[in-house]
Amino acid sequence: MAVAVLSAIVVAVTGAAWSLYHDVTSGITTTNVITGGSSDGDQNILLVGVDSRTDAQGNPLPPEVLAQLRSGADSGVLNSDTIILVHVPADGGSATAFSIPRDSYVNIPGYRQDKINAAYPATKADAARKLAADGVTDPKQIDQQSSATGRSSLIQTVQDLTGLTVDHYAEVNLLGFYNLTNAIGGVDVCLKAPVNDPLSGADFAAGPQTISGADALAFVRQRHGLAGGDLSRIKRQQVFMAAVAHKILSGGTLTDSDKLSALVDVIQQSVVIDSGWDVLSFARQASDIAAGKMDFLTIPTGGNEENARGDVVAIDENEVRDFVARHTRPEEEPEQESPDAPAPAPVTADVGNGSGTTGLAAQVAGTLSQNGITPGTVGNAPDRTTSVVRYAQADGDAQARKVAGALGGIGVEQSEGVATGRVQVLIGTDFDGAGGGSGAGATAASTGTPGGAAPAAEPVTPPITADGVPCID
Repeated sequence: MAVAVLSAIVVAVTGAAWSLYHDVTSGITTTNVITGGSSDGDQNILLVGVDSRTDAQGNPLPPEVLAQLRSGADSGVLNSDTIILVHVPADGGSATAFSIPRDSYVNIPGYRQDKINAAYPATKADAARKLAADGVTDPKQIDQQSSATGRSSLIQTVQDLTGLTVDHYAEVNLLGFYNLTNAIGGVDVCLKAPVNDPLSGADFAAGPQTISGADALAFVRQRHGLAGGDLSRIKRQQVFMAAVAHKILSGGTLTDSDKLSALVDVIQQSVVIDSGWDVLSFARQASDIAAGKMDFLTIPTGGNEENARGDVVAIDENEVRDFVARHTRPEEEPEQESPDAPAPAPVTADVGNGSGTTGLAAQVAGTLSQNGITPGTVGNAPDRTTSVVRYAQADGDAQARKVAGALGGIGVEQSEGVATGRVQVLIGTDFDGAGGGSGAGATAASTGTPGGAAPAAEPVTPPITADGVPCID
């Protein structure tokens, strides 16, 4: 949102535009949590959504505002349920946003192994207790200083998990989600089926619709009643952000003085960024982001587990780092094939369905067949969350990547259990046809056909981007 506003200012270099830029930057709340962040080259920005009962300056929200937010009782614990790492390449091209499930079971430096959404609130609470013990009595001062500690802990945790250095930090609170949608006249979303979840307040009909205010909060908060639980909520958040970008960029918001002014107010009241961020320079660099060019992905996960910390999402740190590295390395120029180069060997892909959705293996096999890939054995596999294409070391990953691309860009990995000359497709619960999980592919359950023949597959749905608004669960 801020990048889009500032990019408009960059284009409109007038006295009024520079005055607006000063209004934006001078009113944004900053926090000193980044050390050694990059100001050029590739940049990684940590975006965090929190359910704070205060504004960006640490002032308590009035009861009437909290009632509008449908925030429920204040448990005294800050939750950081939205955690997204955005990678922006050095050339300012298309960005990639990695969503990190809030229940990911990770190591929190200086604290313990826990859900990643504990990194911010747990260390913040500990810092607040220490400040009070040291004689600090101003609630606002305690909130601001302890929040900086919590943010730093979350930043370090994300860095350790992804292998990327966080160069900049941005945080938005409940009030920001609420006011943003009102400021731009609502956000367009689309649901495949009606939902009614009293816990989040989500009560929506099926089909396309425009939501704002408390309804927008309910939309991004719902996880109960959705097939993938928190992973489905992540998809809601990704679609919501794509819809916001689409509305701002295509709806004349940046040329409407009233809407632009309302956006500036939202930024100032609800957004916190790191103190070393030159947002105007970044707006110049990230012109493609301001044009809506961003893909949304979710880090690979290993399914739900129960332990001392409750219901957690298993994470393989090496798998996450490999996944992030694949999606952030610069694209290599394709080698020119000589006229006499032999044709590439055909691909045979064995398909295992670990999603629990009946007939999905046959559906995937049909998609592969339509893309010139020969299906091998087709059947069920052990339950899993993350979809992946596995390949043998001797074969390299070229064929696996071809298969992964046919299924919307799911992850690939080397495995000693795959025979040479074949690849193995394992379908997890993240295989929902809208770019989620470690990738995306065709969706929709199928009952199969007699004799094991693969039915005709639906076209693969492209990943979520800021170019449009897909219909989701």
